[in-house]
Amino acid sequence: MKAKITKEGLLKSYRILKFIKPYKWYFIAGMICLVISSSMFMIFPAAAGEMANAAIGKGKWNISVKDFGLLFLVILVVQGVLSYLRTTFFARVSEMGIADVRKALYEKIITQDMSFYESRRVGELTSRLTADVEQLQNAFSITLAEFIRQIVVLIIGIFVLGWMMPRLALIMLLTFPVIVISSVLFGRYIRALSKKRQDSLAETNIIVEESLQSFPTMKAFTNEKFEVGRFATSIMRMVDISMNYARMRGLFFIFIITVLFGGLFFILWQGAIMVQENKMAVGDLFSFIVYTGVIGGAIAGIGNLYSTLAGSIGATERIQEILDNDSEIKISDDSGIEHVKINGDVEFKNVSFSYPGRADIEVLKNINLRISKGQRIALVGSSGAGKSTIISLLMRFYEVKTGELMVDGKKISDYNLTSFRKNIAIVPQEILLFGGTIKENILYGKPDASHEEVVDAARKSNAFEFIESFPEKFETIVGERGIKLSGGQRQRIAIARAILRNPAILILDEATSSLDAESERTVQSALDNLMYNRTSIIIAHRLSTIRQADCIFVLKSGEIVESGTHDELLQLEKGFYRHLISLQLEENVIVES
Repeated sequence: MKAKITKEGLLKSYRILKFIKPYKWYFIAGMICLVISSSMFMIFPAAAGEMANAAIGKGKWNISVKDFGLLFLVILVVQGVLSYLRTTFFARVSEMGIADVRKALYEKIITQDMSFYESRRVGELTSRLTADVEQLQNAFSITLAEFIRQIVVLIIGIFVLGWMMPRLALIMLLTFPVIVISSVLFGRYIRALSKKRQDSLAETNIIVEESLQSFPTMKAFTNEKFEVGRFATSIMRMVDISMNYARMRGLFFIFIITVLFGGLFFILWQGAIMVQENKMAVGDLFSFIVYTGVIGGAIAGIGNLYSTLAGSIGATERIQEILDNDSEIKISDDSGIEHVKINGDVEFKNVSFSYPGRADIEVLKNINLRISKGQRIALVGSSGAGKSTIISLLMRFYEVKTGELMVDGKKISDYNLTSFRKNIAIVPQEILLFGGTIKENILYGKPDASHEEVVDAARKSNAFEFIESFPEKFETIVGERGIKLSGGQRQRIAIARAILRNPAILILDEATSSLDAESERTVQSALDNLMYNRTSIIIAHRLSTIRQADCIFVLKSGEIVESGTHDELLQLEKGFYRHLISLQLEENVIVES
């Protein structure tokens, strides 16, 4: 069992230590300072005992009592300087190394495919990036250095005692194996409890994340009490685990203290007998007592630090689990990416699809459709018919397994993913703006665009007028998720973002469904500007949005059941499209009445 832990610990350490490899010289310098400082500290007990011997005329070093004061001062000053250097060197390693871990972890999370997020929650990933990395940083910056220092102290202390007083040293060392083995066994159990505690903390973070993300919904349904109760239950569950964790650590300390101090008192008794029998000088006994105390503290410290390091392995495992995932794309300099400008011809050939997490449910069945460059088409159907899935496949959120998806006569999978997606822009139904300025949100479509390009995009999206009405104009802060703007304003900012991107393929996913009639007219005018001479795919239910489409594809249960223009489809007396339109007209009559 011990070998298994050691092997696992070394493996995790090795894989994480690659992040501090660029700072290895700082680490080596810190280790040198640590070893020298710890070694100099071990001079104190021997010097203190020799000073006591010199005071009674039995000194062996030929140093006067007054000279010992200067010796102690020199040792303290040098040790202080070395401790300062060691702290700064290790801080450099831990801060820079952990910063690299954070960047690598965030990059890995942000470059995963959609299936990765289907099996994980945002709060869990946030916890990995904060709590787990923080625990790892504490291990690197404090625990690891202290663990090594205690080992150095222990080794030097045992060597000195074995050389000075082998009999007493042997008695003391009889307790060492018991303490070490107990530390390993307790460390294994404490590690499991620590990992369980971190998992519980992640669950608590998930609750916070979800409630804050859905804050308006929570307020609308007056579920504050429910959310507080859910959070409190999760917190108390974590408290129970933490208390169990603390109790096991307390039992560990009780065992260490009992065995350690019992051994110390026995050794003192044996030393007193040797002094009485003139087999040892009083100063040597004093040195031995101090050394024994230092060694005992080191042994207890190693056990405590071992359990702390073992607890950090759980966090390391979760971090490494994410780092081991394959990324959907590689973050690299744009110069390394072949920039491809596509025309916008799209063709689905006998495409069938099931989501990875629901392989037994076929969402799309033998889809065949063709979209020519600059054509405006619409996807219509009931919820769950497969409209959004078609868009997801076109954007390569998922890969086509059955059939072929072609763009400009080339398989979509043959394009570089990043380069391909740069040719696509989407205006979704629910606009989620970032919490910065209006300009920053528009620039998200093309981060290197000039201010003039941003203004031009705002004009074309009919957003310029309301932006200029704000005191801070383009520097206006939109608030969390764009909460300071109205729905129509957010929609026009999203359209400006898409215009700035200048895509070959434009996707409009229910882009006006949540707007009032006046806002819809303004947004629809902006959408007309955006769709001009671009391959446009519209997902919509409203008649005003789709009636001008060049072709409408009607989906039902994952299949295309009808296709044609608005007027052509209305001619089909028993057509599904005509049925959908009649239902919409009935709803409008009911609303108006």
